[in-house]
Amino acid sequence: MRFTQSILYLGLVSISRVLAIGGPTCLSFTSTQYALSTQDTPATIWIDASDWPGVHRAALDLQNDLEKVTGKRPVILNITLSSGTTDDLPGTPDSLSAPIPIIIGTLGKSNLLKLAAQLNPNINNKFGSIQGKWEAGISEVVKNFIPGVGTAYAIVGSDKRGTIYGIYDFLEQAGVSPWHWWADVPYKSHPEIYASSNITCSHGEPSVKYRGIFLNDEQPALTDWAFAKYSNGTSSNRPPFNRFFYSTIFELLLRLKANYLWPAMWNSAFGVDDPLNQFTADYYGIVMGTSHQEPMLRASPPEWNMFGSGPWNWDENQANLTKFWTDGVKRALPYESIYTIGMRGTGDLPLDESGNIALLERIVAGQRDILSGVYNKNASEVPQLWCLYKEVQGYYERGMRVPDDVILLWTDDNWGNIRRLPAADERNRVGGAGVYYHFDYVGDPRDYKWGNAHAINKFHHQLEMAKRYDADKIWIVNVGDLKPHEVSVDFFMTYAWNTTIWSKDDLDKYRNQWALREFGSAELAPSIADILKRSSHLNARVKNELINSTTYSLTSYREAETVMAEWDTLVDKSTQILNTLPSDYHAAYFELLHHTVIASRTSQAMYINAGYNQLYASQARSQTNAMADSVETLFEQDADIRDEYHGLLDGKWDHMMSQTHLGYYYWQQPMLDTMPSVTRVQKRQVALSGLMRLTVEGSKGAWPGDNSNQCAQGYNCPPPAVPPLTPFSPIPNRYFEVSAGGPTPFDWNATWSATWLQLNPSSGHIADASSGQRVLMSVDWSAVPAGTAPTGVVTLRSSTGQSTTVSLVANHTSVPAGFHGFVEDGGIISIQPEHYSRSTAVDNVSWEVLPDYGKNLSAVSPQIKVDSRWTAGSGPLLEYDFYSYNSNSGNITITVYSAPSLNTYPGHPLTYETFFYELDYY
Repeated sequence: MRFTQSILYLGLVSISRVLAIGGPTCLSFTSTQYALSTQDTPATIWIDASDWPGVHRAALDLQNDLEKVTGKRPVILNITLSSGTTDDLPGTPDSLSAPIPIIIGTLGKSNLLKLAAQLNPNINNKFGSIQGKWEAGISEVVKNFIPGVGTAYAIVGSDKRGTIYGIYDFLEQAGVSPWHWWADVPYKSHPEIYASSNITCSHGEPSVKYRGIFLNDEQPALTDWAFAKYSNGTSSNRPPFNRFFYSTIFELLLRLKANYLWPAMWNSAFGVDDPLNQFTADYYGIVMGTSHQEPMLRASPPEWNMFGSGPWNWDENQANLTKFWTDGVKRALPYESIYTIGMRGTGDLPLDESGNIALLERIVAGQRDILSGVYNKNASEVPQLWCLYKEVQGYYERGMRVPDDVILLWTDDNWGNIRRLPAADERNRVGGAGVYYHFDYVGDPRDYKWGNAHAINKFHHQLEMAKRYDADKIWIVNVGDLKPHEVSVDFFMTYAWNTTIWSKDDLDKYRNQWALREFGSAELAPSIADILKRSSHLNARVKNELINSTTYSLTSYREAETVMAEWDTLVDKSTQILNTLPSDYHAAYFELLHHTVIASRTSQAMYINAGYNQLYASQARSQTNAMADSVETLFEQDADIRDEYHGLLDGKWDHMMSQTHLGYYYWQQPMLDTMPSVTRVQKRQVALSGLMRLTVEGSKGAWPGDNSNQCAQGYNCPPPAVPPLTPFSPIPNRYFEVSAGGPTPFDWNATWSATWLQLNPSSGHIADASSGQRVLMSVDWSAVPAGTAPTGVVTLRSSTGQSTTVSLVANHTSVPAGFHGFVEDGGIISIQPEHYSRSTAVDNVSWEVLPDYGKNLSAVSPQIKVDSRWTAGSGPLLEYDFYSYNSNSGNITITVYSAPSLNTYPGHPLTYETFFYELDYY
């Protein structure tokens, strides 16, 4: 047929180098050639007074952070040059043992660098390669930096952010996580820091020009937290998302080498909540924008409700809308911004249900006139985007276009699947294209706002496609409250910064580097990275908000219990890591990983046990009540975990995990967490058929007595049989369970008719109503002749006089000698996609394995090759060999589990075809 545990390492060690994720390392903590800070002498930082204010601010972070790392406060020298000589410069040490200065400067801005270039021609040779580049930088030891001054460690940027990123890259190498404030990652202590003269750390230009986050759907968690932490004591009911709050966001973005922000929006107005917000963003070096539904850098609807007049309708209220948007542009004029153009309706709804393209074209033309008038230059020189979100993409598909300089911001489907990417004739636009992505979403068919349910492997694949198709001008991701999406945000920005070093096969390397950077233990890092991978994989199967009591099968293939075993193993490993880490790492580990593990396990166990509760009730099992108790306990445990998070660090993050997530009744978040429904049976009553209850694998029925799931009529049904066993069964046994149908204890024992049948155990005692015992049935295949299928019957008797039987067929199948592939078991053949027999490439494109993508092991996908398309049957091919005993005229039903994938390339829909014994994917 053709068709297309980890090991836990305990202990902490000191490491001589800390990796800055994805980049070279120029620093070490053991003596090399040049000291930057020693136990006797702190670091000295030089910066020219003429450099950008944001660079000076970042230099203060360098000073403060290095003090925490080394224990000694560096000295900052703010250099002001009054002449073109070195007379105004301090001397530098002439001994290798004394620290050399750290010199910070931006090309074209720092007079200190200008002087160095005049006096030392080698400076231009060293840093000329980044001149005029976007956000590029070089950091290295420079001998004879300025004649007469001596050797220095230079952090030089091509522009403001290029220099700032160099400063934060230095700190990351020195042991300062970008998440030291937002996730409480401790500073790594290093009394001495050294640099080598033979290593250069360079960065930029970035793979994606604008890289940012969107704070969204921020009520209740982020808003209530901000009220508690940043309230100014006034009676205003406006969220205090002020410059003090946003300063922490701006700094985090810069530490992550991000540069772009859509601010909180639903009840917030960035330019109004604090008049200094826009100034502060520009001072830090952050480019500001507004979301897909907020034109012209004005928060909508909050600002329109405050300052607008009349309806939110261009044709009816053009004058007032023009003034409203003009005022917004004037307010943003001094600052670096990207303007969202276009218009959606009030409340993030469609502007016009009929899709009036002419209306939207008039709106865009009016907005461009505003930009030209306020900036006093052609609108093409002002950065703008048009976000093709939801129904807006329909305008584009029906022929609407915006000027060539406008960035087209394509979007995902709100669930992490990119809807559309630029076609060949769209990739030469001056404005280019980008992607708006989601880690958080509010809307149909259901919100997801709680927990981190994003597999890096999934969104890496989607963003890799975006980069290959030149949608790389903007990448912005909706992060909701920001926490607990720290790891997802970290990789999103790491990949946006440099897509060339993070292939699908390097993602374990990223996780390991992340674990090493955050927790400082080379021994523990592999185990932490594995927990991160496995927890995100399990959560990405089904988001927590979508799970219910029927998500996983309770009776077939042991699916629910396998899922819970995976979670229980993770909880055990994560708890062991938490207990091994030094206490000052506990808060960071809880926030970044442990909370996700224990909270997700708790919510999923609650729904699975609620399913068992309903099933047991239908089976007249007294264990029903124990399952109801378990659900109630887990429901309270969910709140306990939330409270534990809120109590960390004397309540630093109080309210941050207050998002409701249990008991959805429709798409919108529940107003209050609600426990899933449970059923109870009368604990003093005995089942009509007696105390002993028998249930079997693969069936919802129960024996003895009547049950609608035993047979079609629900009464006078035959004794149960478990699914047949073959030598090729992936689960080498079957089970039945004995439990109580009342409050009285009893004994049971089993006898069986076949010598090849093995039972474990063969007798037992049901001590109380909550008890049950599972009996495993296995086969000694050496005692069953090949090609036969005998039936073994087990007779079960209780001490109360009840008896019943259960049977098992041992189907001793075989395959031809030399066959390699998959063999039918119980009428089913299940194949993981990566287990193909052969792969055939076409035009140097083959199928590739995407590790940890999908429900289980992996997924397969054709390699991304821009603009390559094939007709059905002519593309790259995978072949799977299997052996079937099917005698139904050779007909086989094939079920393909496909990850959501959309027709990202216009005119070339995704297809696959089925043939007789053949299936080709394209």
